[in-house]
Order: sequence, then structure tokens, then C-alpha cells
Amino acid sequence: MPKHINLRQIEAFKAVIEHGTVSRAADMLNISQPAMSKLVAHLEFDTGLKLFDRAKGRLAPTEHAMRLYDEVGRIFAGVRQVESAVDAIRREEQGRLAIGVVPGLSGSFIQRALTSFLMTHSNVFCTVESITSQWVADWVITRKVDVGLVDAHVDNPYLIREPLMEHPLVCIMSPDHPLTSKRMIEPHDLDAIPFVAFSAADIGLLVQRTLDGYRSKPRTVLVSNAALTVCEFVAAGHGVSLVHPAMTTGLEHRLVARRFAPEVYYHLQLCRSADSRNAHLVEAFAQQVRATADDLSNTMLGER
Repeated sequence: MPKHINLRQIEAFKAVIEHGTVSRAADMLNISQPAMSKLVAHLEFDTGLKLFDRAKGRLAPTEHAMRLYDEVGRIFAGVRQVESAVDAIRREEQGRLAIGVVPGLSGSFIQRALTSFLMTHSNVFCTVESITSQWVADWVITRKVDVGLVDAHVDNPYLIREPLMEHPLVCIMSPDHPLTSKRMIEPHDLDAIPFVAFSAADIGLLVQRTLDGYRSKPRTVLVSNAALTVCEFVAAGHGVSLVHPAMTTGLEHRLVARRFAPEVYYHLQLCRSADSRNAHLVEAFAQQVRATADDLSNTMLGER
């Protein structure tokens, strides 16, 4: 009747499969060859399965062995997940900050802000979730995240909201675009020009209303709801667009930005709960977000 097997037997079995010989498997587990052979033999006896064919001093895994190896792999993957969880819990004791951010800021912008934050808070364990503004707000309220970066339309009495990056949209284009010769772009400059647009929500609707008001009709060549997609297509020379400067982070050397008149403001917000569990970390992170936003704005418009 099969007996209970133990973890050491499983480790020995896995090592023999992965390293091909008893001697190399024994070296990996830092035990003697006889001890390794005994572990494998006991596993076969305890399971009642023939796991290896023995020929000329080598062990060739049987079909039963390979089926068992697949199961062992899943078990050890679970052990690694537990180890990762233990590490995360240990680091959380040193401080934890969960951040929710809209997709438009989830690339280089949040990476820059968070990198600078971690330079002075290296022991803080951070997580970043990229979701829509409304979900970010809900998660802040329910404490799934500590702080959020959302668009200006979020309005909830349970949140402390701080206007962030209140800045007019800029007209972006590739460095070789003819409009780079102008210091200021106006609606009539965009008439019949290839244009990369946002979907008709939030910023897309705001831009469309502005251009319609001046009877400007750009030739839309692409529509996307993702800021990174819009900026990448503009950088590749497919057209121009109107975006918030923060959305261009990481692409400054591939894009040229010009002021747009009339000024069309689209700002974002930093939100947190009134009774934040990590108030001091949230404030430190908020300060770094402000600094990153200011630096980006000045750089994109050539004010430094």
C-alpha cells in the first residue's frame, strides 16, 4: 500500500529530472550520491510507481515520472508565490503606498515621479494600478489605493481633491512638421491638417468643441482613447494633436510642443481620503508629483 511521501523526496526527484544524473542532482542539493539514490528509491517504493528506468548507471524518467514532474512544477510555482507574498508583507512593514493612476499618466510620467519619490523613501513598498478615473476614485474611498491621479471630472464629497497640472493643452507634432516654424498654433492652422484625435470623451470632446467653435476641420487620421497611442502616432509623423503636456512624458525628444490659442484648459487632480492611513507618505508622493509636473511643463514649452 502506498505510503506518505515527503518534501525531501520530491526535491530529490525534481533535481534528478532537471539535472539528468544522480551525481549532479546530489551536488545541487548538497548531499551524497548514495543519499540521493536512496531518496529516489524510497519515493518509488512509497508511491508504488516506477519512475525511472535504470540503464548503464543513468536514470531515464518514465511516463509516470514526467506526469508527476508536471504536478511538482505547479507545487513549486506555488511555493515561489508564497515566498513573494512573504517578501511583500515584510516590506510593507517598512511602509506601503498604493497608487491609482489614469492611463494617460501611467507610463513615463508616473515612472519619473515614483523614481524620484523612492530616492528618498527607498524602504517603501509601492504598487501602481492603471485604471479609469472613476475606478481610481472608488478605490481611494474603499482604501484599495492610498492616492490617485484622476481627471478633472471626478467630484466626490468623500475625497480630498487637489487640482494638479492646471495647464492649457499644447499642440504636439513631429520635429520635422511644417507647423514647428510657428510659435503659436491657432485653430485655422489645423484646418485640413492630418490630426490624431482622442475619443469623444473628456479631452476628445473638449478639443472637438473648441475646433467646431472656430469652424476648424482637421483631417482626422486616427482616433484613440490612449494618450500614449496618440503621442506615438504624432511622433511618427502621422499628424498633430492637442494634448495635456503631462501626457507627453518620455517622448520629449521625439515631439515638438507649441502653445495653442485660444487656451483650452484640461487639468488633472490628485485625490486622497480624508483619513488616509499613510498621510505622510501620500503627502511626500504628492510633492514629487507636483515637482515632476512643473518640470515637464517647463521643459516641453522651452521655458528652461
